[in-house]
Amino acid sequence: MSEKIKKKIILIFGPTASGKSRLAIDIAKKHNGEILNADSMQVYKEIKILSARPDKSTIKHHFYGFLSAKKSFSVGEWYKLVSKKIKEIQKRKRVPVVVGGTGLYFRALTEGLVEIPKVEKKDFSHLIPLERRMIENEYEKKNPTIFQGIDRNDTQRVSRAISVYEGTGLTLKEWQNKENKKYFKSEDFVKLCLLPPKDFLEKKIKKRFNEMLKKGALEEVRNYRDNVYTPAFYFSVHTTIGIAEILSYLLKKISLNECKDRVLIRTRQYAKRQYTWQRGQMKDWKQFRDTNYLDLRKKVLSYLSKT
Repeated sequence: MSEKIKKKIILIFGPTASGKSRLAIDIAKKHNGEILNADSMQVYKEIKILSARPDKSTIKHHFYGFLSAKKSFSVGEWYKLVSKKIKEIQKRKRVPVVVGGTGLYFRALTEGLVEIPKVEKKDFSHLIPLERRMIENEYEKKNPTIFQGIDRNDTQRVSRAISVYEGTGLTLKEWQNKENKKYFKSEDFVKLCLLPPKDFLEKKIKKRFNEMLKKGALEEVRNYRDNVYTPAFYFSVHTTIGIAEILSYLLKKISLNECKDRVLIRTRQYAKRQYTWQRGQMKDWKQFRDTNYLDLRKKVLSYLSKT
C-alpha cells in the first residue's frame, strides 16, 4: 500500500447490481480499510434482502441496517455521521472506503451541503383538512419547529416544508440559516465509478431479483407489511424497489411473473437515473466498465497502487 493511499478516502459509486459491495470488500482487505454505506435504502434494518445489503464480512462495515424503517433519514444526517466516522477511521490509521449508489450522499461528502438538495415533492392538496392536519401533527412531533414562519393554511408551503424535512432532516428555517459545511478537501478523495454496459447490468438485475426471492424477499415484505407499513403515513423506505410490487403479489392483485416484470422495469429505471447522475455530477471520477469481476478488481487495485 502506497503512503499516499493511507491518507485518502476511497469512494466507490455505481448503478445497482454493478458489484460495488464485493469490490469494496476486496479494496478494504488490500488497503487495511473499513467500509461505510452510501446507499439510502441499506440503512434500514427491516429491509436487508431487497436493499441488497452486503452479508457479514471480516471487514468492518458501518451504517448498514442500523435504523428503523419508521424513522426518516436525510442526506444531512448521513453526511454528519459518515464524516465523523471517516475521521475516527483515519485516526486508527485505516482507510475509509465509502460505497453506494446514492448520488446525493457522495455530492454532500465531496462538496458539502451548499444548498437544499432536490427532494421528492409531496403534495397533500388532495386531502381533506382533517387528514392534512393529522399528517402535520405527526411531523410536528418529530420536530416542533418544522412549520416555523409558515402560514399553516398555505398547503403548498406546508407540503414544501414536509418535503424538505423528509428529504434532508432539516427544516426550511434551518436551511435558510445554514452556512456551507465542508469537512474534507477535494484532494482527500480517490473517486472510483463502476459503469458496466446497460445490457450486461440488466441481466445481472434480473438474476439478482430471482436470488432475492430464493433468499426470502416475500417473507421480508410480509414482515414489513405487518410491522412497519401504514398506507396512511409515508416512510422513505416505502420507495424501496420490490416492496410495492411484492405487496401487490401478496394481495393477489398481480402474478409472480408480473411482479418480477415490474421490479425489473423499476430497477432498470433506477439504474438509468444513476447513469444520468454520473454523467452530470461525476465527470472527474475514474471510470471502470469491465464486466468480468476479476478484470475489474485487478484494474482497480492497480490504479489505487499508483495513486
